[in-house]
Amino acid sequence: MSWSTADIPDLTGRRALVTGATSGLGYETALELLKHGAEVILAARNPEKSARAADSLAAASGRPRPEVLDLDLSDLHSVAKAATNLTEPLDLLVNNAGVMAPPYRQTVDGFELQIGTNHLGHFALTARLLPLLLRAEQPRVVTLSSFMHKTVRGISQADFRAESSYRKWDAYSKSKLANLLFMLELDRRARAAGSNLLSAGAHPGFASTNLQAAGASLGGATLESRLVGFGTKLVAQSAAAGAMPSLYAATLPDLRPGSYVGPSFFEYRGAPKLVSPTRTAQDAELAKRLWSWSVEATKVDAF
Repeated sequence: MSWSTADIPDLTGRRALVTGATSGLGYETALELLKHGAEVILAARNPEKSARAADSLAAASGRPRPEVLDLDLSDLHSVAKAATNLTEPLDLLVNNAGVMAPPYRQTVDGFELQIGTNHLGHFALTARLLPLLLRAEQPRVVTLSSFMHKTVRGISQADFRAESSYRKWDAYSKSKLANLLFMLELDRRARAAGSNLLSAGAHPGFASTNLQAAGASLGGATLESRLVGFGTKLVAQSAAAGAMPSLYAATLPDLRPGSYVGPSFFEYRGAPKLVSPTRTAQDAELAKRLWSWSVEATKVDAF
């Protein structure tokens, strides 16, 4: 029998933070968490969009207005500041926000934008929020990846800058590989430390959001942006459907630590199910190296 949002248990009393929750997958994830009783924090970089999303989510869910947290994952100072603004225990962190296939750009800290936002920003955020997560009874971290991680066979410390060898889709895929390497290494470290923190991953398949077109529009490629947006809407599943694997990973009571969840139909669309990362994503030695590089880059560590 297929899993649906009707199977989400009562989340009353649980406190969740979702990054990139002003639209798309993050918005739909936040909406269902609210509907099932969770207190939700929307973490995003645009205060105006965050305020509008909070109002919309409250109206759509019939629940109290979500808390809003200013967070720019491409700026490690912003990540640190956001973490200090939270003081209550945190039951769930959904590392959802992302950047897809823009022209070459650097973060505030000088890293390639996609690896800097999609991986390093979330790495630093998770590490800084770890004390709050460990104060919860059953803390969980869900990190979003993509089936695009299957298109690359490795990652190196040089990819953090990628100044002389940038290819936008290759860089995106490596950032998504980094998400999985991080998720699985966080699981290993939590278990080695005897922690009850559960680390899991998810990917949406091919979902209709503004992420695909937004990357092209960063470089002023309005025609490419429009074509990508049209094609996505034509063949992709909805953002609500794309959020199902994230919600499954975030709420299934007996989920196995280190699980990875994706759509059931060739990982393209459909109800969520457990899927397998590539061998590269499961490479424990590569994950340890990535962790070390990430600590060096962000100046923060966990476990």
